[in-house]
Formats: sequence, structure tokens, C-alpha cells
Amino acid sequence: MKVLKDILYRVSLTSTIGDMEQGLEDIAFDSRKVKEGSAFVAVRGTQVDGHAFIDQAIARGAKIIICEAIPEKIDATVTYVEVKDTSKALGIMAANYFGSPSEKIKVVAVTGTNGKTTTVTLLHQLFQAMGYSSGLLSTVENKINEEIIPSTHTTPDALSVQELLRKMVDAGCTHCFMEASSHAIVQERIAGLKLAGAVFTNISHDHLDYHKTFDEYIKAKKKLFDDLPKDAFALTNIDDKRGMVMVQNSKATIQTFALKSMADFKAKILSNTLEGLELDINGKPIWFRMIGAFNAYNILGVLGTAILLGEDEDEVLQTLSGIRGAKGRFDRISIGGITAIVDYAHTPDALENVLKTINGVRTGGEQLITVVGCGGDRDKTKRPIMAKLAVTESDKAILTSDNPRFEEPQAILDDMQAGIGPTDLRKTLTIVDRREAIKTACMLSQKGDIILVAGKGHEDYQEIKGVKHHFDDAEVVTEYLTQLTQN
Repeated sequence: MKVLKDILYRVSLTSTIGDMEQGLEDIAFDSRKVKEGSAFVAVRGTQVDGHAFIDQAIARGAKIIICEAIPEKIDATVTYVEVKDTSKALGIMAANYFGSPSEKIKVVAVTGTNGKTTTVTLLHQLFQAMGYSSGLLSTVENKINEEIIPSTHTTPDALSVQELLRKMVDAGCTHCFMEASSHAIVQERIAGLKLAGAVFTNISHDHLDYHKTFDEYIKAKKKLFDDLPKDAFALTNIDDKRGMVMVQNSKATIQTFALKSMADFKAKILSNTLEGLELDINGKPIWFRMIGAFNAYNILGVLGTAILLGEDEDEVLQTLSGIRGAKGRFDRISIGGITAIVDYAHTPDALENVLKTINGVRTGGEQLITVVGCGGDRDKTKRPIMAKLAVTESDKAILTSDNPRFEEPQAILDDMQAGIGPTDLRKTLTIVDRREAIKTACMLSQKGDIILVAGKGHEDYQEIKGVKHHFDDAEVVTEYLTQLTQN
């Protein structure tokens, strides 16, 4: 059993009522998970306020309440601890409860609008291939070495982060590579973590449904670098115009990477085809299995991180050249002479990157057919922008559903269509059913053509009215292309 005063080490306290020597069995921030002897942390979430569930937590056996305002009605058998920020307190308490695992493992956090998943996945694959035991926390999956633990958020909650890190340490892991979403940074889900370094990939239009303004979104990302300790590194993409803004005021050692600017880690693209990417890095031509300039940036971020963690450049490049990217990131499927690309691109910037990459490797005779949608209950302002990009950069565009959630799919498509000019309507189709949209793209394609199915990538579901239905873009496009070749 843990002791409350030990679990509160480094937590900023406002006031206390009760026994600070009180023991606790575990920590919970969801009152439904409280059991006898739990410490309940009343977190103010985006949907509900944990303070409304304090009585429920006590009824379920909580003996300790961590809150931002001590309730008027006090239970004499309960210890109350008032703090300024319960979200931050939860992260620090979780770290203390699990024995500060981030102090026993090198944790690197990667943030940015695009490239987070690919960067951390490549880092995990790289360090595994170089003989290290390592962990991964990503949108696609969490891993302890090669053991897969399903992922529900880009960055897990603070308790889960610390518990996973504890398991990594116990499994002998020396490194952990994690995505740090803007939501997670603002919500203090990484509070209590000691980071060895952080990487900034890029920033563009996204999550304004949550952050409200682009400036607030930038501040959310920047907080990761502001909070880094002196002995950490801050690696930033300075081809992004906000690359140096991110690391302003950071106490960490600042390093840079770029394709266009002078930087600590720099590369030049020698060739870029659907088969792969050749880069010149420090006068050495190296071929990689990944495609596109955006992946060149991801490779540089990985290279810089590995070297800053003390690895040999030649060994890193040699190992990295044989590694594939993350699932659902520019996945290439070739059947019957038709190439399909499945990609997670769900922001204007990511979609533009993928479309420009495909157009950059086209030989000229083939047509590009793009299937794309926008998620429901999310930033509506990007919908017309993404539709316009899809139509402008493709020979044909099919607008369809992509996790409509609680919105009506047709209403989302109406928002998207607002971005399409009258001259482009002739090469645009709107098909609400995503399976039917992919089938239509396959039927419209001929040998040599390219189909881009964008927006879902690794996801294997469609979320409709609160229910997740199995749906895998790669499975569906493979099914229909296979049927075409057999007819």
C-alpha cells in the first residue's frame, strides 16, 4: 500500500483536511473505477467535471479526494487535498505511484500536426532493429518491445502513460517513443514525465474545434518544449515557419533539421518514386522504402533523434534504409496494374502533401482518383479546404463519409462541397456510403491508374451515431481491385 504524502511529492498543495499518512490502494479519476481505498482525483474534463462525482466516489470507497475546491459537505472519514490543477496533480501522482518510471527510461515525445505517428513508429522499429528494448505510444498502437497493446487515444491518459512506462521498465526497455497530441499537452496527460527530448515535425490547420484559434493550437504544442528540462534536447523542423517559435525560451539543447534551410541535420532529395525515396545525407546517397518529401522530413527527425540519443550515424542510416513506415501512412497496394494508396491524411496539409507526392511521381498518362471525407463533430472549417484540394489535385474526386459520429453524413458533405467551384463539379462525385465510394473509384480506374483513399489510414472502423462498425480502407480497396482483375 502507498502512503498519501509520498504520492503527493512535487504536487503543489493549496490546503488539506485529514490524515496525510493515509494509505491508498490505487488512483482513479473516473468515479466508476473507484474501489475501497482509492484516491479519487476530481479532474475537470471537456465533457464532465469530476467534482460532480466526489460523493459517488466516496460512496464507492474512496478515502482520499484530490480536488480544486473542497466540498462544503465534509466526510470525517475522508482526507481532502486541495490543489490548483487536478489534471497536473494526477500526472505527478501517477508518476510517484508507479515509481517515476520515466527517470529509468529515455522518453522522447514527438508533436506536430502531421508526421507524429510515422516518426515514433520509425524510431521504435529502428531501436528494436539496433538491438534495444523499446516502447511505443502512438495513435495506431502501443507496444512494449513487440507486444501490442491496443491504442484508444493519440496520447493515453496520465495514469495509463505512467502504468505503461512502468511495464516498459519492468520489461527491460531502455527507450520509449511517444506521440504528444496538443490535447494531451494542454490536458496535462504528460505531466510527471521526465523527457530525454522532444521533436517538432510541423504545424498546420487542425483541431480548431478544441483550441478555437490557431494561436492557441501553437501555444499548446509549444508548451511541450517550454517544459523540457535543461538536460533534454529539443529537435525542430526549421523549414516550418514556426519551427523556431516552438523552441523559443526552451531550456533544452536546441537542434534543427531541414531539407531547404541550413540545419544540424540536413538532406537533399535525389529521387522520389512510388518505389521509394533516395536522399543525400552528408554526401551519402541512401535509399529508403518510404515515399515523398514529407517522409524525408520524418526520416531526418528520426535520424536527428537517434544521434542525439547517442547512436552512430552510419549504423542508424543503414538500419533505417530497410524499415517501412507506419501502418496506414502511404500504404501502397498494387493489384492488376492499378495502384491504391491508403493514407491517414485527415487535415488539409496532410492531404496536400500526399496528393503532391503522388502527382510528383506520376508519369503522365495515368489518372488519379481520390476518395476523401471529413470526420463529424470536428473542425468544420477544414471541410471545404480539403474538398477543394482533392478536386484540384486529382483527375476525379469522390467525396464520402469518414467517421460521421453524431453528425448527418450528408451535412458534412454539403460543407465539403462548398469548397468546390462550378468548373470542378464535373469531375466530382458525392457518395455517402464509403464502401460504395471506394467501389466506384475501383470501377472507374484502369490499368496504370492511381487511387488515393484518404482520411482513415490504420483505422479499422467507421464511427456512426456512437457505434463503431468494422471498416478497413485497405481491406475494401483490396477486395474490389481483386474482383476487377478476376472479371
